[in-house]
Amino acid sequence: MSRIEVKSAAQQTGSRGMRWVLSSTVLAAAATLALSAWAQPGGHGHHGMDGFGGGPGLMMGRGVDHMLDGLNATDAQRAQVKQIFKAAADDLKTQREAGRALRERSMQIFAAPNVDAAAAESVRQQMIQQHDQTSRRMLQAMLDASKVLTPEQRAKIAERMKQRGDMMRERMQRMEREQPRQ
Repeated sequence: MSRIEVKSAAQQTGSRGMRWVLSSTVLAAAATLALSAWAQPGGHGHHGMDGFGGGPGLMMGRGVDHMLDGLNATDAQRAQVKQIFKAAADDLKTQREAGRALRERSMQIFAAPNVDAAAAESVRQQMIQQHDQTSRRMLQAMLDASKVLTPEQRAKIAERMKQRGDMMRERMQRMEREQPRQ
């Protein structure tokens, strides 16, 4: 969600709603950052607005190795986790393309001389469904990977995710303090 969208949503929902929007944004950003080690081919992949990472190589390469480093993961565990996320990447490719099409349709609606509220709502509902499908598939990949890893390995990954979430919350709070009031 862009800063403009967050601000617009905040104006519509008030202070309590703003906290919810920011919390949701932070949570989504933290989850994305936590998954970024998986999603970054070579540890520094491109993250555009079209999904979790670059193309069918999503969560492949050194990104998986980086996430598994320090966990004493076996070669067999590494291979299984890589296969799990490769399958998820393949499944999500079509969803990323559908998401792009929905964003383009949304831009067309809002750029029109007269905005069709019903059409905008329809696209919003489709986006919610698409995000839900993506979230469901990513959750399934994480659950499948959790079966490959030991409880100790999962605890280490969870601690890393918590640290990244904390860093993201601090960054969001700093940005909020630095943003000029209007």
